[in-house]
Amino acid sequence: MELWVRIPLRKSHGTPTDSNSEYPKDSWELWNAFRRLCDYDSNLSVALDVESMLLPSQNSLERWLGESVKAVIISTEVIADCFVQTARGYLLTSYGEELITRFFHHSVQIIISGSTLHDLQKESVNITEGKFSLVLVGADGTHTHPYKPYWDYVSNLFYSMELLSEQERIELRYRDRMCTLSQPLKDNLDAEAYEMLEQDSYKYIQYKRAIARALKDRVPNEKASELTTVLMVVGAGRGPLCQSIIGAEKTDRKVKVYAVEKNPNAVVTLHDLVKANGWEGTVTVISCDVRFWNAPERADILVSELLGSFGDNDLSPECLDGAQRFLKPDGISIPFSYTSFIQPVTTSKLYSDIKSHNKHSYFETAYSVKMHSVARLAPSQPVFTFTHPNFSKKHNNEGYRKLYFDLPRDMGSALVHGFAGYFEAFLYDDVHISIEPTTTTPNMFWWFPVFFPLVKPVEVHSKTPIEAHFWRFNDSTKVWYEWSVATFPTGSPIHNTNGSSYWIDL
Repeated sequence: MELWVRIPLRKSHGTPTDSNSEYPKDSWELWNAFRRLCDYDSNLSVALDVESMLLPSQNSLERWLGESVKAVIISTEVIADCFVQTARGYLLTSYGEELITRFFHHSVQIIISGSTLHDLQKESVNITEGKFSLVLVGADGTHTHPYKPYWDYVSNLFYSMELLSEQERIELRYRDRMCTLSQPLKDNLDAEAYEMLEQDSYKYIQYKRAIARALKDRVPNEKASELTTVLMVVGAGRGPLCQSIIGAEKTDRKVKVYAVEKNPNAVVTLHDLVKANGWEGTVTVISCDVRFWNAPERADILVSELLGSFGDNDLSPECLDGAQRFLKPDGISIPFSYTSFIQPVTTSKLYSDIKSHNKHSYFETAYSVKMHSVARLAPSQPVFTFTHPNFSKKHNNEGYRKLYFDLPRDMGSALVHGFAGYFEAFLYDDVHISIEPTTTTPNMFWWFPVFFPLVKPVEVHSKTPIEAHFWRFNDSTKVWYEWSVATFPTGSPIHNTNGSSYWIDL
């Protein structure tokens, strides 16, 4: 059985509870107290009751996008109050339309309640310039259901929404579906994964731009016909990076390519690609794990796409540290730098899904997920940065960061279910790829954010910063992350200590 709790959507600007009211001025507090008493039961959901169009701030409303909101109830009195008269009739205010449209994107039902407030004998539904409006003149006398005008208007808002982009259509079936992160050195990608990887055409456009710039900087125009640039592709897959290199040959630079790949199935496809395009004189396919390969010569440029959704979670630092022995002392690595980011989030959907497994280890595992039912509580901040090549003998790939996140003052309190993780990478010069929200690369869908869950959600307040701790550790056999929240008056234990639940095999 699923229970919907009817919660009034009250305005909150971080002000204290009204002393004349028995209820909190911030209705989110009411909802949070009730579900806490029910131990965050996944069968609890919210029906938000819009009592007036004096709506909470955008930041306050944002919290509800991460909650299990099933319906928004709007009374006819509220609709009457927020309709504004125009030359085309009566239209809902833009803020009211935006509220309804945002919830439509989260498959929330819109419920109209209350008695009808319009004389249907004197009004009709009219379409003007592509929009429905309630018109108080020109009725045709047709009898209709009392709620028909409201239904028509809300329906039009739904059908007037912008169509999903191609990227959004591709990602639709992955929304809020968690997958455990890959084991890049232990497992091989299957054909379906390669196909999705290779559909990410814009990523390879960026690689081609980076390679072209590196080739031009490496070899001056006057020596373009004399010098041959040696490139090594570490983790060549089925050949998209090789295609980016060959495409960059329009720079009129001569290249010699070693394509190193450990997956025997991908190697077969790679050989076929080389033969079909007549690249035998340019591309040499090496079927070997790069860690055990002895290169016949040093490379000018080392190219890889070993980045994970959190930047370093696919062991790019460890792999490239080992592969840089192939580089000349002044060699170039593409990418040359990448940074991971984290951001506190509310996501009741993901928390409930993990909780349903009834295993502690599931809360100490990182997941790749296209987050949709999520409220991002504060801007993301950088965690770990890696640069290549790094010939320093003292460096290691472990790290620790303590970060403070401030909630917007008008947001009110919120519940942190975990952290979203992203990355930003610079390939060469200023050519970059990113899934970090403020710098995201458009039309790129191979990488979904990482979700680091908390065993128990942590309630936070706008006046108290969220204190997050993140560690990256490694030993001779594995790499793992640990994370925790230490926020007054509540906090969380350290998750995944010593890689007890989640790790990446070396």
